[in-house]
Order: sequence, then structure tokens, then C-alpha cells
Amino acid sequence: MSNFSTTQRITKDVIWTEGGVVASQHRKAAEVGARVLAQGGDAMDAAIATSFAVGVVEPWMSGPMGGGMMTLWRADEARAETIEFGMSAPQALDPADYPLDPAGRAGDLFPWTRVQGDRNIYGATAVAVPGTVAGMELAHARYGTMAWSDLLAPAIALADEGMLVDWYASLLIASATRQLAQDADAAELFLVDGQWPNIAGWTAQSDARLDQSAHARTLRRLAEAGPRDFYEGDIARRIVADMQAKGGSLSLDDLASYRATAEPTRTVRYRDATVHAPSGLSAGADLVRCLQQMETAFTPGDAPDGVSYAALATALTEAYAYRLAHSGDTGESEQAPGCTTTFSIVDRHGNMVNVTQTLLSMFGSHVLSPQTGMLMNNGIMWFDPEPGKPNSLAPGKRCLMNVCPTIAEAHGRRFAIGASGGRKIMPAVANLVSFMTDFAMDLDAAIHTARIDASGSGTVTADETLPAPVLAALGSQMSVKTAKRTVHPYAFAVPAGVMREGNRNCGATEIMTPWGDAIAEEDV
Repeated sequence: MSNFSTTQRITKDVIWTEGGVVASQHRKAAEVGARVLAQGGDAMDAAIATSFAVGVVEPWMSGPMGGGMMTLWRADEARAETIEFGMSAPQALDPADYPLDPAGRAGDLFPWTRVQGDRNIYGATAVAVPGTVAGMELAHARYGTMAWSDLLAPAIALADEGMLVDWYASLLIASATRQLAQDADAAELFLVDGQWPNIAGWTAQSDARLDQSAHARTLRRLAEAGPRDFYEGDIARRIVADMQAKGGSLSLDDLASYRATAEPTRTVRYRDATVHAPSGLSAGADLVRCLQQMETAFTPGDAPDGVSYAALATALTEAYAYRLAHSGDTGESEQAPGCTTTFSIVDRHGNMVNVTQTLLSMFGSHVLSPQTGMLMNNGIMWFDPEPGKPNSLAPGKRCLMNVCPTIAEAHGRRFAIGASGGRKIMPAVANLVSFMTDFAMDLDAAIHTARIDASGSGTVTADETLPAPVLAALGSQMSVKTAKRTVHPYAFAVPAGVMREGNRNCGATEIMTPWGDAIAEEDV
């Protein structure tokens, strides 16, 4: 039996405005983006500023050392696009350095065979070539209207201040203490005496802050020297020196050759809706496959019911089975038709973007680059360590990501949504797309509606508040377990979205995120 209250109810207000809105997993990052909109910036200006800001206030979720994707909508052109900035394996990576442990399964986000010593999960050997800065560079070149340095200035100010270690930060740090303690630099930043999380007393108010001065110096250099410095200049040299000193294979050539790309979205009709799923090595192809199956599996009624939830669960299960068997970087982009952060933005003109960026696992590789003050990703974990598969580990190969930034239009509304939560991301996006297209929910109703997850484990996880007939319908077709929608751990992914209807906008974040909020530009 659960220890938790059965009478507690948690909601978030969704406020409509004629101005722009930023919905982020951290309120301070949302405020940064909303302030850019209030200053006359484009949705993309706000996205760049929010990206770097959230890397400071959620340093274990994302940041310059990670990767991701964004899907965007340009209102004046009525055009969607994906900017891909996923990670890739270093050219010097040798698969033989990742020997298998046939007796075990990887214990983090994927069902791979375990690698001896978890070398693909922890430490510098797990670090892939980061893409976030290149993604923001390309987005700025294509759509930015404000100076690059001005967009980084808010993140620099936040890093100079240092993020507040409140109860939620303490909880997240505590969950990773054992691995953080293995890296002296990470331990110095996040732990007390190199081994304890900084946790205030039961009724005490904590004013402890992380020392992010090195992070601030790196951002300041990036603002002054420009984004290519991260890949070809002083910052690049610092990253490579730090990782090679810790046993990694990341090189200057890996960084110098990295480029983000802009690609057409996977655009499909779903019933009367238009859905723009992300391109490339994302979960976009899996979302499309799921929607195509759902379209013929049930006829929508007034509200989700046992039939619709069961159809969703079946489609998700089959989409993930296909993904795990066939998807990966095979050198043919059409073959592949943790912990992350996501934010969505709409500006007063109707331009939209969802950015989903990640270090992959929470705290990434649990290794800090001391000269930059930033956590490194563990993108190598995205690869299946067993040879001979589409997603098998190989040098120079692009990572198959779980991200699914999506834009859709239905019932006279357009929305941009994404989620964080590893393999749970695409199921969350599919739930929300179904709610807003099949049942004409607005974003407020959709974000508060109970969801299910089916992401390759063989079991459907269902919100315990779903009605008994829905749970019975699910249980008649597959194995089902119920879970509470709560703060930690998240049984379901953590979405953030914005919606536009006519000339009015709104935004929302997962109701259980204690930091997440949607901020209107007039409120900063």
C-alpha cells in the first residue's frame, strides 16, 4: 500500500494572454524567456535565452554539454521545421572498450545488456559530442533578432548568483550522491565534504547556493567569443583537456566538425488534425506510427474511455517494439524515421517552438568538466552495446534520442508540446496529442487529465486515478500496474506546452513539477 494521501488534489492555473508565453520546467528560466518576449524578441530569441538559463537552474537535466532537438512554427510562412542538435559518438571511440556483462541488464533508462563497469553510463567514457550550443547557434542564425551576447546575459547573471539548493534540489542531488562522489569535481560542486547532499532541517529554510562561478565564466566567454568558441576555441580546448584527463575519447576534431542541421518535420494528418512530429533520430517516427494505428483503432467519443486508452496503450507498445528492434543511425536518415528538460514558447505573432534538450541521464555522466564548471552528458548510453544492430555502438555515429518536440493544429487551435523523462517522453506526447485532437481538449484540460505510459517494458503504467472501467479495459489486453502522479520518482513523463487560439495564447507545465511554470510576457 502507498504511504501517500488519497485526498490531496494538485492543479496549476493556465492563464490566457494576447502576449507571448514561455512554459518551462523551471520558473526562473521561463521568466528569462518571457522577459525576452517583453523586450520585443522573437519566440526563437526567447528559446535561446531559456536554453542557457535552464542549463544553470537545472544543471543536472541539460546544458551546453548536452544535445536535443527543437520543432518550430513560423506563423508568417505557415511552416514547421526541426532543428536537430543531437549528440554523436567520438571518432576515436572503440566499441571494444565497452565489453558486455551478459549476466546483467543496464539499470538506467534502456533495456540494453549491461557493459562491464557501466562505462557507457558513468564517467568520461560515456561522454558523446555535445550539440546544444550548435543548435542554438543555428537557430539564432536562421531566426534570431537579438544579439547573441544579450541572449546569454540572463544565464550569466543566474550563474553568478548560483542556483538555490532548496528541498527539491536537495532531493535530486541526494538521489545521485553515490555516483557524484566518484568524480572529485562533481562532488566538490554538488556535495558537502565530497559525500553528502546539502539538505536543510525539516522546518528550516535553506539559503545554500551552488558555486557556479566557473559555469558563469564559460558562459561569459561564450557570449563574448561566439558559439564557435565552444567547438573550435578556448572552450573547446578546455572541454577536451578535461575529458581526456579523465579517460574519455572526445577530441578537438570531434568538436570542430560538429554542426546542427535544419530539416523538414514529419508532417501527417491525424483525423482532422495536422501533426508536425520531429525529424531525424528522435521519437518522431514512433509518434507517427502510434497515431496511424490509433486512427483506425477507435472512434473518439466525448471523453477518453477504456477503448481509447486501450488503443493508445496497444499503439505505444507496438511502436516501441519496432523502435527498439529497427531504429538507429545506419547512415540512412530515413531508417530511423532520462532525464531531460523541455520548454515551449509562443510569441505574440504566433511563432512557436518546443525545445527538448538533455544530458540524457539525470546528472549525465556524473562527471564535471572542471575548467568549464559544467556537467557532461552520457550520450553513449543511447547506443545498444550489443553489435550487429541498427543502434549498435560505433565511432562517429549519431545518437538515437527519445526527444519528441511536436507541433500540431486541431479544432482551431495550434499547440507546441514536448516532455522530459527518457523513454516515457513519446507516450506523454501521444497522450496529449490524443486528448487535444481526439477529444478537443484545450491545454488546461489536457495537462490535468490522467495519462498512461507504455514505453517498452512490457507493462502499461496507468495513473491510479483512472476510472475502474478504464483500468479493466487496459488489464483485459495487457499487463497493467497503477502509479501515483507525484514529484519523485515520476511514473510518467514531464510535459510542457503552449497553445494559441485566435490571437490569444496560454501555456502549461506538468502539474507535479514544483519548479515548473508558464509565464506570460506581461508578468515579468
